[in-house]
Amino acid sequence: MNQSISILFPNSISLSIKREDLIHPFVSGNKLRKLKYNLLQAKKEHQTTLLTFGGAYSNHIAALAYAGKEQGFHTIGVIRGEELGSKIMENPTLLFAHDCGMQLEFVSRETYRLKTEDCFIESLRQKYGTFYLVPEGGTNPLAIKGCEEILTDADAIFDYICCAVGTGGTISGIINSVLPHQKVLGFPALKGDFLKNEIRNFAQQEHWELMTDYHFGGYGKVNSELIAFINAFFSKTQIPLDPIYTGKMVFGVIDLIERNYFPENSKILLLHTGGIQGIKGMNMKLKSKHLPIINIL
Repeated sequence: MNQSISILFPNSISLSIKREDLIHPFVSGNKLRKLKYNLLQAKKEHQTTLLTFGGAYSNHIAALAYAGKEQGFHTIGVIRGEELGSKIMENPTLLFAHDCGMQLEFVSRETYRLKTEDCFIESLRQKYGTFYLVPEGGTNPLAIKGCEEILTDADAIFDYICCAVGTGGTISGIINSVLPHQKVLGFPALKGDFLKNEIRNFAQQEHWELMTDYHFGGYGKVNSELIAFINAFFSKTQIPLDPIYTGKMVFGVIDLIERNYFPENSKILLLHTGGIQGIKGMNMKLKSKHLPIINIL
């Protein structure tokens, strides 16, 4: 569903948001798209267990836990941070995954860095038996295939397609599916230039650009300006944004409009890729630091 945003912008620029966050109550946005063909492949291979990786507040962990429960899979989540093993009840994301039946394996940050190494994967197979492996963030060729289905014929009217970028899977699918007159703008949640190469592994077209000035310090980093923006945006539009991905993306797009980045009469589509489940955990962190919280739940 595309929802127009009733904010007056200069130069007759129009802004709409594609509410991918509404396509499923628990496996929302790009997570449903990324898991669609992976779960079909797991069933085709007669696998009964899904194993994946994620951090303390991972949208991917929460989504895979629920999707696995919904479709009859046993799920295993390898979680970054040994210390979290004793804090499940204090963490909304991990508690949700646990309540969905996900078996949680907590490893040190040093061990977690081995998540793509064959030796570590084999050690997990020795421990848990056979499983279908879904990478951290869910990004692989089957996930790209799912994300290529986000845009529809109705979206041909837009000149710019904007989305948040984590592991690069969603934007790769978008790049592969846009029309020649459209440009894709990605807003990374992480610092660093490495994502360009990751995206080029999956994306065949060239009309895209990463806007790297809106990460607010890096992955999981927020400040009072971003929180105030998310709260004000919700007050104006009743559209909730998360502080890790979509909040930074929308902030960046509106800042670029104000800086006259977009030509006159541009039609811009923002992709809301979900992530709202992480707000509870973020608010707990903000409260502990005596900072303003996100008031959209």
